Amino acid sequence: MSDLFESFSVSASAMRAQSSRLRHVSENIANVDTPGYHRKLTPFREVLQGGRRSGAVEAAPVQLDDTDLPEVFDPSHPMAGEDGIYLGSNVDLVVEIADAREAQRSYEANLKMFDQARQMTRSLLEILRK
Repeated sequence: MSDLFESFSVSASAMRAQSSRLRHVSENIANVDTPGYHRKLTPFREVLQGGRRSGAVEAAPVQLDDTDLPEVFDPSHPMAGEDGIYLGSNVDLVVEIADAREAQRSYEANLKMFDQARQMTRSLLEILRK
């Protein structure tokens, strides 16, 4: 029975991690045209309980993408230098949309796993009542 409860914890932790990832992806999309904006990355790390692997994950601290910012030529932009160039954002909209879909699909898969464990627990309790 404890394995069923552990599966709740594992799937819930994965849903929290994917939710955090999706939040950062949406921030990246919102800042696609913000000059000087560095893309946020959400790495995951495994949660250890008592020094042993638990199967649960959590979002690690946010990292900034260190890819060079593109130089944009627009002399009319207020941030442009004397040469008419300013640093743009290193956010690629296609990559962000793909990351958002991956996070959404992972969240849905963990939600199904959570629901399956819930149904199994309910069935087990019904059997024990009889």
